[in-house]
Amino acid sequence: MSSVDFNSVTYDPKKDPPQKYAYFDLTWEGPVFDAAGKKTDQVKSQSGRINFELFNSVTPKCTENFRALCTGERGFGYKGSTFHRVIPQFMLQGGDFTRGNGTGGRSIYGDKFPDENFKAKHSEPGLLSMANAGANTSVPRLNPLEGASFTNGSSSNGSQFFITTVVTTWLDGKHVVFGKVRDQESMQVVRAIEATGSSTGKVTFRQSPTIVDCGQLDA
Repeated sequence: MSSVDFNSVTYDPKKDPPQKYAYFDLTWEGPVFDAAGKKTDQVKSQSGRINFELFNSVTPKCTENFRALCTGERGFGYKGSTFHRVIPQFMLQGGDFTRGNGTGGRSIYGDKFPDENFKAKHSEPGLLSMANAGANTSVPRLNPLEGASFTNGSSSNGSQFFITTVVTTWLDGKHVVFGKVRDQESMQVVRAIEATGSSTGKVTFRQSPTIVDCGQLDA
């Protein structure tokens, strides 16, 4: 079986642990997309699933944190939380299940834990990366040359994450990439949720994108 290249990080299925997978079932209100993937003027309540492939051979600590928060096996996790910040042509941010505004959340290792590594890069849309929590995590500048990030220190990883919708290479070395959106159907859900956001990050519809269920998948 041949190796698979994850953003220049090689996964060898003969040597490395089996890949881990997770999912979010979501509801939201927003524009309807047609069969060609174009946004229409129709707005309604919708639902869908995002499947994730986790890079546990590269970032096992971040992967285990995310997986356990999806299953809720520690007594807390993502179920019932929202995507509190959505910026079109940038990212969807969620995972703050304690405060819901980007200043909260917690990891399975305690309140916060350090950056694991920066081996995987923000080289394509649909990547899953750690977002930092804290007072300095206001809406970032969108110009890559201005060094936009969510950073509030290298030890401020908790439960918050973001899903990229474009290439965001200016975040390399600042945020830990630990997974990706697994399939095209899931990416269509990402695009639909992206359409609910604004340049300020505020969701512009009444029903914020909400994780109504989540968990681990075997394959």
